[in-house]
Amino acid sequence: MEAPDRLTLARDLRSRGYIPLSISEKSGNFLDKLPIMAEMFSKVSVGEQIVFTKNLSGMIRAGLSLSRALSVLKKQTKNPKLGKILDSLSVDINSGATFSIALLKFPAVFSKLFISMVRAGEESGNLAGALSDIGLNLEKSNSLTKKIHGALIYPGVIMSAMVVIGVLMFAFVVPTLANTFKELGVTLPLSTRLLIFFGNFFSNNLILTFVIILSLGLGLYLIFRAKAMAQYIDFAVIKIPIVGNLAKELNTARTARTISSLLLSGVSIMRAVEITEDVVQNIYYKKVLQEAKEAIEKGAPFSQAFTAHPDLYPVMMSEMIQVGEETGKLSDMLLQIALFYEEEIENKTKNLSTIIEPVLMIIIGAGVGFFAISMISPLYSILGEIK
Repeated sequence: MEAPDRLTLARDLRSRGYIPLSISEKSGNFLDKLPIMAEMFSKVSVGEQIVFTKNLSGMIRAGLSLSRALSVLKKQTKNPKLGKILDSLSVDINSGATFSIALLKFPAVFSKLFISMVRAGEESGNLAGALSDIGLNLEKSNSLTKKIHGALIYPGVIMSAMVVIGVLMFAFVVPTLANTFKELGVTLPLSTRLLIFFGNFFSNNLILTFVIILSLGLGLYLIFRAKAMAQYIDFAVIKIPIVGNLAKELNTARTARTISSLLLSGVSIMRAVEITEDVVQNIYYKKVLQEAKEAIEKGAPFSQAFTAHPDLYPVMMSEMIQVGEETGKLSDMLLQIALFYEEEIENKTKNLSTIIEPVLMIIIGAGVGFFAISMISPLYSILGEIK
């Protein structure tokens, strides 16, 4: 353990219920620092959170105390960061803190949704059920995100390969043809001269070319991450064909499932909408939820904000919410919406590669065609002069 001195370490150990028999200072070396370095660079993945909640729920249902269950999970985990978190949770719970209060120390790992559902489970006396619902919620959300990312990996790989192959052709193929055209003294069209210009630049500055490409990639990444660009990027995402529809359905499913889960856990509608506002990523969907919260505060129907934005949330969303409000089964209606759109996303992501493939073929064909025409047309001119 790390401590500024032996006295502090002894006091810390006693507060945790241990009796130190001897304490000696250990000289640090690189090997000693490896576990600390591993902890610094490790993170708790969504998959680990799912396993954690499901196992913890199962142990509590089996009759284990929360403290004992956390201790068992600590022995099982191989993630040093999660192990340290479990240690901290155990210490806080043994000191009399509630589980939800102990979780507040780790906002980067446990979201507001996670903590609110745990708190609701504690208040209702059904912590195991709340943890099970959290695990299901995380699993559904993670599954949808993975499906969309998986569908977009294919076009991303193809486009990256095109860029690399294009640079290599400009660097090694175009200069050779350019020398041939120069020796023959043929008049070159504008497209050919442009290809030769870039070919000579790439050939003479190959390392600089890759540095420029990497810098452009990094620059685009930083632009997409910048808060100032969030409004424009979020607008573009929901307007792009195919991707826009997927984004709308994903946000609809995420909104419906989050509010439904919180309401079923016993969280108030106001708090549920507030937490959901943090869960959705798109700024325009956040604004709709903000309007919904203001409507509730004024005593207006919850469905009002969704009805006013059919371009973001489908009509089915507002209609089902209205039915839920009238029948007193809002959480059930929201769950039905979530299930419907989750199934829609799953079906569409299966066919997304099939839809994108022809578009990629057209782009690749246009690029290859432009290159071929630019390089072949001077050859036809040479053949004409020979005749």
